[in-house]
Amino acid sequence: MKTRPYHHGDLRAALLARAERTLHERGSAALSLRELARDLDVSPGAPSRHFRTKQALLDALALSGFERLTQDIAASQERAGESFADRLDAAARAYVGFAIGNPALLDLMFSAKHGPEASEALGGAAGRWADQILEVIVDGQRRGDVREGPCERVALPVFAALHGFATLAVSGTLPPEVIESGLDDVIAATLRGCEPRRN
Repeated sequence: MKTRPYHHGDLRAALLARAERTLHERGSAALSLRELARDLDVSPGAPSRHFRTKQALLDALALSGFERLTQDIAASQERAGESFADRLDAAARAYVGFAIGNPALLDLMFSAKHGPEASEALGGAAGRWADQILEVIVDGQRRGDVREGPCERVALPVFAALHGFATLAVSGTLPPEVIESGLDDVIAATLRGCEPRRN
């Protein structure tokens, strides 16, 4: 049997791109380093130069996903107004938009980061997007737009609402025609929940 030569210019990037496509189309169970090598027309052993195991490939995909999510949220903040409501609205739409556009990747991201062998890089990337939301909340507290108290306790219902809504949207539980108005309602309810308590 003839062995294909290793000839790809940027094999690591090509492997990640192809793997993400397979993940989106058929799920993580369908991912195989040997099949990816065949799809990219490189030798069966070539992927091992970058990913020694399938789990290493999955972790790299999850890391890439968290980096992109962080970038999306950062970009949303650059376009947002200065008020807490504007900033939270923008961050929420960025998160839900990423989730709807990348459901299989998002599922992998949140399962991979909890694995016992997750790398420090993956753990750090998993925390950065959450830190962005926490920073919005802390800034809102400084401005007097968000109730006082430990930031993590204020943030938990925010994260739960956004992730819960995203899960409903990508699972098909919500009809597509109600997603936009539903997100409006979830953001409005989340903002009300963050308001300072009135005596």
